[in-house]
Amino acid sequence: MRAARTRADRSTAGVAGPVGPLHQLLDAQRIDTVLLAAVDMQGRLKGKAYDARVLLERLRSGRISPEMCGYVIGTDLGMAAPHTGKFSWDSGFSDVALLPDVRRARMLPWLPGTALVPADPVLGGWPHPLAPVTVLNEQLTLLAGHGLSAALGVETEFVLYEGSARDAAAAGWRRLRPATWDNRDYALDQPGPVAEFGTRLRKVLAGAGLPAEAVKLEGAPGQVEVTFPFGDASEACLQHVLFKHATRVVADELGMAASFMAAPATGVGSGMHLHVSLHSDGGPVLASAQGGGTVLSEVGEQAVAGLLEVLPVTAPLWAPYVNSYHRFVEHSFAPTRFTWGRDNRSCAVRVVGHDRSLRLEVRLPGADANPMLAAAAVLAGIRHGITAGLKPRLPSSGDAYRDTDAALVPRSLAEGLAAFETSALATELIGARVVAHLAAVARLDLDHHAARVTDAELERGFAQA
Repeated sequence: MRAARTRADRSTAGVAGPVGPLHQLLDAQRIDTVLLAAVDMQGRLKGKAYDARVLLERLRSGRISPEMCGYVIGTDLGMAAPHTGKFSWDSGFSDVALLPDVRRARMLPWLPGTALVPADPVLGGWPHPLAPVTVLNEQLTLLAGHGLSAALGVETEFVLYEGSARDAAAAGWRRLRPATWDNRDYALDQPGPVAEFGTRLRKVLAGAGLPAEAVKLEGAPGQVEVTFPFGDASEACLQHVLFKHATRVVADELGMAASFMAAPATGVGSGMHLHVSLHSDGGPVLASAQGGGTVLSEVGEQAVAGLLEVLPVTAPLWAPYVNSYHRFVEHSFAPTRFTWGRDNRSCAVRVVGHDRSLRLEVRLPGADANPMLAAAAVLAGIRHGITAGLKPRLPSSGDAYRDTDAALVPRSLAEGLAAFETSALATELIGARVVAHLAAVARLDLDHHAARVTDAELERGFAQA
């Protein structure tokens, strides 16, 4: 893959942008703590909490060159490291440098007196090639080479439980009580604690400059969906990371717990749908007027075709864990085949919108996916379709679960990983180093589960085997 990275901006002692805006934020909002944080492989904030004034003065003077242990971009959910490779004991667990971007500093109202300064991992003055933010930005840069930019809107589901996460851990993660007890999809008669949670979450997100477009209850007990408006793809992904952080903090404040597992219980699936639109200097490019209506343009068809060809070989980017694959169940609103259709929620790629505002809703990623990596897979697919001039298969109408001509979604992480590792197309689009790195992280999750006896195995085999 052609390199698309640019040398990191070191305009102020290793800081992206002048520190003046950070000083103004601290003064205006009475901030005493700053979280200097990068995004890890799982899409979580990782970093350190600094005294606000101390950090500001060090950034001004150049006396700080922020670093963190490099394994934060190479470990699994439980922070376990690979046995070999760049982020293993063989490496000595060396540090990676961080480039703070004070231009993107913002207050975090869910943590009183606290602001965030995002920081990107760098290596030798360049964006670290294996950091999720770099993987995403590579795809955005390559897409820009076609004269196109992508806008992204994210809607995510999660399940809200009674009792804190600590309570759930003490109970061995069993017999957890969802905050609602039945299908409340679109319901506005919400139990008091759930309504209070939604109100509090909307307020803190708005206070951080992250206003949610809508918050609604979903179909599973305790399930909530939050939708954000379209925006710059990189900002939308960071916004989603902050949203998950805020959700957990607000839930804990109210004696509740929020789970972003793709399948937190049998028969429950939580997705992270990515809504993508493409733009050129002339405006949106996915739609074309035809016969008094609006259809996909040639570019739109190419984008869909590329997604249907690339998403099957990039599963670890949008379904990264063993648990992720329990979500893909027929008639669950999670796709089981690589299909597409107009306003069809049984498809993997749903074409939705009106007039020139047509967009592609990619319904494959689960709530557990790192949005940066999932979006990178989507953008790689779109770019491939445009570059190769692909044409999509016929759209699915009606029940796409019954469209047996379409390829099946992988049934397991092992199956998805095998396709990913052996795909020349994935290597071409994403890069050999990134493929090898993501495969190593995915294998950690496989290894974690391989030797463990589950409740389901006991239930099925204890008395019968």
